Amino acid sequence: MKTSVNIAGVELKNPVLEASGTFGSGMEYSEFVDLSALGGVVTKGVANVPWPGNPTPRIVETASGMLNAIGLQNPGVEVFCRRDLQFLKQYDTKVIVNVCGHTTEEYLAVVDRLADEPVDLLEINISCPNVKEGGIAFGQDPKAVEAITRAVKSHAKQPVIMKLSPNVTDITVMARAAEAGGADALSLINTITGMKIDVERQKFALANKTGGLSGPAIKPVAVRMVYQVARSVSIPIIGMGGIACAADALEFILAGATAVSVGTANFFDPYATVKVAKGIEDYLMRHGCEDINEIIGKLAKEA
Repeated sequence: MKTSVNIAGVELKNPVLEASGTFGSGMEYSEFVDLSALGGVVTKGVANVPWPGNPTPRIVETASGMLNAIGLQNPGVEVFCRRDLQFLKQYDTKVIVNVCGHTTEEYLAVVDRLADEPVDLLEINISCPNVKEGGIAFGQDPKAVEAITRAVKSHAKQPVIMKLSPNVTDITVMARAAEAGGADALSLINTITGMKIDVERQKFALANKTGGLSGPAIKPVAVRMVYQVARSVSIPIIGMGGIACAADALEFILAGATAVSVGTANFFDPYATVKVAKGIEDYLMRHGCEDINEIIGKLAKEA
């Protein structure tokens, strides 16, 4: 039975990854999960210099999910290369580095620094605020999406995955813009902007006021967006948003995702990724499917 999938020429032994920001760079979870059992490890966002992140409180639970306003806190690309990449090299898995920045130049600085490092794929987080354009996220303007994609592609030595923001009117417009800019693959969805208020204290639950909603609450939205994008572009999709079990992952795969990322579930079950991978294998056996590629996008291909 074949569970391997191909993303932009990079073969993953199975379609299960974890979502950036929910797994560190694997060190925290390596005592629970054999990282070699995953198709790949997606690192936390990496910037050109250390980012302190937002003030606390930065995380709050909601019904069927959570809000986070971490602010992409990270130690910067130099520490990442010296510490995290050295750690990941010992595992037989693909390394996907999530890249963040406030300007095109910041993204390119990280992409250039990673050019000769043992990195298999780059995932570009375009939900970051574009400080040169009044703070609107790169991913909320199709012209900005195409421009940042084209710029990154002109520098990148590795295949480029553009991670799309769901906080837009039409996700397919953004997907086509990324494809036009030369993206090799797409990740979707990132978190949905939300808010929680503490009514007893009559204050915002997050210091940042708003945060990114993730978890089971957003899964129906994410599956719908993956389906729409799969019917709009010809490049591979990595689907994510509320995946907690194999059945959740298979919804994304049938809707058009070649691979999937498990995010918030890692916080309440550190074994979630390997359980999802095993559950997909069991599903394929139960349905007499010899190759997972037979079901990828099965519903997206229907008229």
